[in-house]
Amino acid sequence: MTAADRWTGALRASSRRLRHAVADLPPDRLAGPSFAAGWTIGQVLSHLGSGAEICTTLVERGLKGDERGPVREELLPVWERWDVMSPIEQRAAWLEADERHLALLDSLDAGQRTSLRVPYFAGLLDLASYAGYRLSEQAVHAWDVMVALDERAVLAAPDVVLLWERIDLVATRFRNADALTRLAPQRVEVQLTDPQQTLFLDVDTELHLYPTPATDPTALLTGPAESVLRLIYGRNRPQDPLTATGSITLDDLRMLFPGF
Repeated sequence: MTAADRWTGALRASSRRLRHAVADLPPDRLAGPSFAAGWTIGQVLSHLGSGAEICTTLVERGLKGDERGPVREELLPVWERWDVMSPIEQRAAWLEADERHLALLDSLDAGQRTSLRVPYFAGLLDLASYAGYRLSEQAVHAWDVMVALDERAVLAAPDVVLLWERIDLVATRFRNADALTRLAPQRVEVQLTDPQQTLFLDVDTELHLYPTPATDPTALLTGPAESVLRLIYGRNRPQDPLTATGSITLDDLRMLFPGF
């Protein structure tokens, strides 16, 4: 199995889980709040659906050798069309757009899966890197929906394993600049309990998460990988099994990682 196969397979599996979770929701539940601040469940599906529609266009461009990335002028009409849909329409349109996107990825032959470069928001990406960005969107926003339906919901274990591979990219990109300035410098040792691993969160003029223990740490963050991952994605909850000691608190880390 190639890296692209792993990421695209996880993307389809996450989509399948979300489809099952929302398939029978009545209109009032779709119009109810998700975990994403200010968004209903229907609006989360709308966000995923409009993203799938846009991304289908970008993959099609890549297959033609067209390296033009997305521009705001072409995105606004898509978002505006999705925004005026009812919750029921948002679910139906998400199902259609998501399946079209996944079917396009599934249709790629071996040569295309190797040669494809997708002109994504982050630049020209190979298939594995592109699917990594899409899995971050899909898995985390799916959790926004699922935890609104069941407070015990967690990110799927296979997704946690994959998303940890790109956690430094997420931590570096989605940190709050003001909080970073206020907290720096800090050397936070991150002790994962499930699976067991020790990492180093370097909070300085820039922020990075390294897969090695910290030297002379100023603080300690402890908890399972799934909970630490959601913290970095801006989705920590008071009941999550995380502890922070030393010169940094969980409140500090929540402000540092506001999410998207």
